[in-house]
Amino acid sequence: MLDNSFTNLFPLTNPVLIFSIILFVILITPYIFKKIKVPHIVGLIVAGAIIGPHGLNLLLRDSSIELFGTVGLLYIMFTAGLEIDLADFKRSSHKSMIFGTYTFAIPMLLGFFVFLYVFKYPPISVILIASLFASHTLVAYPIITKYGVSKDKAVTIAIGGTLITDILALLVLSIVVGMSKSGISINFWTQLVINMIVMGVVITLFIPYISRKYLKNVNDNVSQYIFVLAIVFLSAFFAEITGFEAIIGAFLAGLAVNQLIPRKSPLMNRIEFIGSALFIPFFLIGVGMLIDFKAIFTDWLTITIAITMILIASVSKYLAALFTQKTFKLSADQRRVIFGLSNARAAATLAAVLKGYDIIIGITEAGEPIRLLNERILDGAILMILFTCIIASISAQKGAYNISLQNKEKEDDDSAQNSSRILIPISLEENVEELLNVGLSIKDNSPHSRLYALRILMTYEQDTALESQAKALLNKASMFVAGAGQEVKELLRYDFNVANGIYNVVLEQKISDLVIGLHHKKGLTDTFLGNITEGVLSKCNTNIFIYHPSQPFNTIKRLVCVFPENAEKELGFTSVIDRLLNLSTNNGIKLVVFADDLTQRRINELKKDNSIEIEAIPFSNWEDFLIVSSKVQENDGLFIFMSRMGNISYDIEMPRISKYLNKYFMKNSFVLVYPSQYGVENKPITKNYQQFALKKMFDKKEKT
Repeated sequence: MLDNSFTNLFPLTNPVLIFSIILFVILITPYIFKKIKVPHIVGLIVAGAIIGPHGLNLLLRDSSIELFGTVGLLYIMFTAGLEIDLADFKRSSHKSMIFGTYTFAIPMLLGFFVFLYVFKYPPISVILIASLFASHTLVAYPIITKYGVSKDKAVTIAIGGTLITDILALLVLSIVVGMSKSGISINFWTQLVINMIVMGVVITLFIPYISRKYLKNVNDNVSQYIFVLAIVFLSAFFAEITGFEAIIGAFLAGLAVNQLIPRKSPLMNRIEFIGSALFIPFFLIGVGMLIDFKAIFTDWLTITIAITMILIASVSKYLAALFTQKTFKLSADQRRVIFGLSNARAAATLAAVLKGYDIIIGITEAGEPIRLLNERILDGAILMILFTCIIASISAQKGAYNISLQNKEKEDDDSAQNSSRILIPISLEENVEELLNVGLSIKDNSPHSRLYALRILMTYEQDTALESQAKALLNKASMFVAGAGQEVKELLRYDFNVANGIYNVVLEQKISDLVIGLHHKKGLTDTFLGNITEGVLSKCNTNIFIYHPSQPFNTIKRLVCVFPENAEKELGFTSVIDRLLNLSTNNGIKLVVFADDLTQRRINELKKDNSIEIEAIPFSNWEDFLIVSSKVQENDGLFIFMSRMGNISYDIEMPRISKYLNKYFMKNSFVLVYPSQYGVENKPITKNYQQFALKKMFDKKEKT
């Protein structure tokens, strides 16, 4: 027989059953709504309305739903701040300011006049109602990330405008609440400004400092994720105690750790996966549970107010997106993305309407409370949340889909020449992840690009235990790369010589780039690079990156890059710069380039992404290499463009670099790069070209 607990189930109280139902809703809803070509975000909101207390009453919107929903909302705001390109954001901050002005002022003015002169609400209520139209939530942002267009200019503008308009809307809420309670005074304004400054300083200065320290010293992926999650909620709580909404704190936390979490990393993959799979769907289902269609359709005035609120909300945000498109000459799809990101209401709107509903400003003759915002506005706001989320999701999906198609066409055109095949020989377990991080960072997004992990055993080491250890090491590499949402091909090879084994794999797999760890010196007679690396350099003509990890790449603030004279004339220069720019983009690292004018000019020509920040410093004489040391700071990395002897950019000072690195830079992470000596047709350098390089080297030697 069934247990008595299974009778009279609704609403459900069994936590196991509740969680199971919500998981099935999250699992099935996107599939159903995909069939009717409606964004799954809308489906989750509608599903919440159906299973919620105002629908089938399967579930109550209890504290557990609210808790997970709050986490999901903060997650949306955090990831929005995390994925924004800060360099591009700084460059287009004036555009975000203008859009923020449009998207705040137009809804405020339209809502104010309609509800003051048409519906005759009191001025203090009208101000708060108008702010409901001005604020918005990035509900459609997961759609943008799904299509991979989060770095588009329109997205950057929309996110920056969101920060501005939500802060202004929540500021209006604070002012209205103050007016309704005790009035506005000098002390109120003083306290508000002080709180704003304190919140900004703590979150944008203190949070990055402790995050860099932690991520620099703790390599455990699980601990790093828990730390990031704790930072998000700490920032959100701090925003609340300073008088602001938690969503502002979460967004600022995303900006604060933006440059510390690489785009291609297991940590970023975990953040996106857990949010998309669990927390954000909980938030959307929770929003749907608020919708009460019965209460909305009780009388014509409520219906009229609800329809008016939906029209004002959507028309005003569309006008703001249209004005932004015309002002900055954006495409129609970029306008759709801006409208989609700015039209959805949820977080700030919900907070404001519930706050206004709770404030009692008087008592009627019958003893009934007079609320700042009445039931009609509350019901209309809930319906507005539903419809604006639907409209926003459809608009964002259409715009993002079209933009992604355009980007894909451009990527397909460039994929053949930009594709990289990166080989990472591994031998020590302690530096596997660091080398793989470099490989992931320099890898481009071409579908033809590949990552290879190689373990070489000596032919005389044919031992089952050694082979098992080698396979375990390769498996660890695969698991780490899979955590970043990428793939690596495992290669286990027997050879009589490590350098020879690497060389043969380079030929067999048509490797374009080789990432090698700087070996540990074992004796006084041992060279800086080591016999194996020197053997590889003498055999392989591919790009070779020799990496010394002192701190994780994601904790590096700047990458100081040093180029010799004529570096731009090396056959492998273009591909090396492409990898360097990938390294900068994927880790959010500013580049400080020491090079002569010709090399600087060529680097700028190759820079396709304007969001990459490059500081140019004139430099040509490698005899003055120690000038670089005065510019290198604690959390800086070094990227040194080297050359094999006899090539056009070789400098007779290059052999001294090892001494400088040993003496001044061992506490910094650095990469020594030897460019490929093959051209685009994979032909080796000619004898005449080599003779020209040698003549240049001896001419310089005679002068000195």
